[in-house]
Amino acid sequence: MVTRRRFLGYSIAGILTAATGCHSPNNNQISSQKADPSKISPLLKDKTNLANQKNLFLGYPLNMNTPPEAFFLWRKQLQKVGIGDFAFNNVGNPYTHSSIQYNTHDFEKELILRFGKIYGFSPGDTWGFLSHSGTDSNMHGMYMGRTILKGQTSETPKCYFTREAHYSIQILSDLLGMERIFVDTLSDAGMDPKDLKLKLSEHPNHPALVVATIGTTFKGAIDNVDQIQEILKKHESYLHLDAALFGGYLPHTSGAIEVLYKLKNNPSGERYNSIAISCHKFFGFPSPAGLFITTQINFDKFNALYSKIHNPEYIGHVPGTITCSRDAVKPAEFHFFSTSAAMAKQAEDAYAILNNTDYLMDQMQTHFPGHCPSRANKLSNTIYFKNPGEKIVKKYSLATMSLNVNGGYQDFAHVVIMPHANQKVLSEFLTDLEENNTITIG
Repeated sequence: MVTRRRFLGYSIAGILTAATGCHSPNNNQISSQKADPSKISPLLKDKTNLANQKNLFLGYPLNMNTPPEAFFLWRKQLQKVGIGDFAFNNVGNPYTHSSIQYNTHDFEKELILRFGKIYGFSPGDTWGFLSHSGTDSNMHGMYMGRTILKGQTSETPKCYFTREAHYSIQILSDLLGMERIFVDTLSDAGMDPKDLKLKLSEHPNHPALVVATIGTTFKGAIDNVDQIQEILKKHESYLHLDAALFGGYLPHTSGAIEVLYKLKNNPSGERYNSIAISCHKFFGFPSPAGLFITTQINFDKFNALYSKIHNPEYIGHVPGTITCSRDAVKPAEFHFFSTSAAMAKQAEDAYAILNNTDYLMDQMQTHFPGHCPSRANKLSNTIYFKNPGEKIVKKYSLATMSLNVNGGYQDFAHVVIMPHANQKVLSEFLTDLEENNTITIG
């Protein structure tokens, strides 16, 4: 029997032990861990080594630079009001009143308007949200396109893209129940408009959902949006842009036109319907997230059809998004990257990565022509070349692929120049390439 005196002396764990007779074998271990916060979990030891080597990460499009101190101060400000400290949820459409007041829709709307402006969207005709990732943004663009086209024609659209597009496009087209039509590519790995026209002519009775890539995954090619749009004028269509990586830095370069929704000299001409950009690539946001941006007019078309299927009284409005609960912390944190100071830094980083890509390409063409270094275009921060061997691939975490070269397949690797890949890092890479050079010319 537990007396009142003994009851008051027990911890919660002690009460359970006394009442049930059960003993936790880890009680002492847990107590000692709490008493000695200096002990580091064994799971963190390997992460320390990774952190020390992060600048050697060259094979994938992640900005490994730590965000500036101002970003972490901003995080602290958010936490002071509970954002990131207890549950916030960005359920539904950020542009509609939410019955869940613990949200960051205000931050989300503002950052979409700010980024929408640099992509050429009109402030009065912009809709979007911060997604869980670039793939999540692509999924919403493709779902929006499929919904609109099927509503207009009663036919499920065919999905057109190239084999150079990110592999997630194949997954998403399957998920959305659309037949995949692979379009051939040009010598620079960009979509071949003539082949697109041919493939469209083979399916005249079906609308077309075209996914153009601005910065293909392995080669860094850019699909020509204006040529694609010209061909689509004669076909019921929706054009979505996957600009996961290039969409981050191109607005700050001479190649800004590649991601602009409208051109200043043709404000009435829409170049595409929606765009997806990753937040964790060029920007260096510490966790996966994505921007999805379209027009309010386009969203209204979609939502009119969407609301016939999904109208949840539970949250008080038609959400217009695929997911119900959405992360509310990320939009508030990523809002930092929409400030003028952050965008000025993005412009510096954009200049640096293209300059460093020029440097690496020049060095490889001069000293390692046997590796067949290639760059799809001058706006690309990606250089691909013959696989230099396991040692270098492992040290620099290089992505590798088997490519068709003159009718035969050869192993290639690529380097993606991100803001952390400065000339010191690239010089180390070139030195290692020299020491391990086993490829001969011819």
